[in-house]
Amino acid sequence: MKQYLTFSEKETKNLAKKFAKKFKGHIIALSGALGAGKTTFVQGFAKGLGIKEKIISPSFVLIRQHKIASGSTMYHVDLYRLDEQKDISELGLKDLWSNPKNIVLIEWAAKVRSILPKNALQIKFKTAEGTKRRITIS
Repeated sequence: MKQYLTFSEKETKNLAKKFAKKFKGHIIALSGALGAGKTTFVQGFAKGLGIKEKIISPSFVLIRQHKIASGSTMYHVDLYRLDEQKDISELGLKDLWSNPKNIVLIEWAAKVRSILPKNALQIKFKTAEGTKRRITIS
C-alpha cells in the first residue's frame, strides 16, 4: 500500500499521469466522497496514456470510452447514479474487464465490489483541509 498527498488538482493530475505510464494492470477501482478527486485522477491518468481528448465525468451516460494510441481502449465508468444491483448487472462491466487490452477505471467502485475482479487495483481518495487529498493505492 502506498499513500500520496496532493495539494491541488494539478498535483493530483500529475501523480495520475506518472502512475499511468508505469501501470501494468487493467482495472482500477476508485473510491472516495463526492469531490474527492476521482475524476481529476482519471483526467491525469488519461493524459499519461496519451489520450488527447477532454475527459469528463460519465455521471449521466455511465461509461465513456477513449481510444489509446497503442490500440487499447480506456473505459471511464461512473456508478454514482446507480442504486440497484439490477442496473449494474446490465452495464456489461464484466465484458469490459474480460479483455486484458482494455483499461477500466471505475468511480464509485464499491457499488460493484461483489463482482469486481480480485486483481483490480484499489485507489481511495480522502480530502482534508482545502484542496489537500490523501490518495491510497493498494
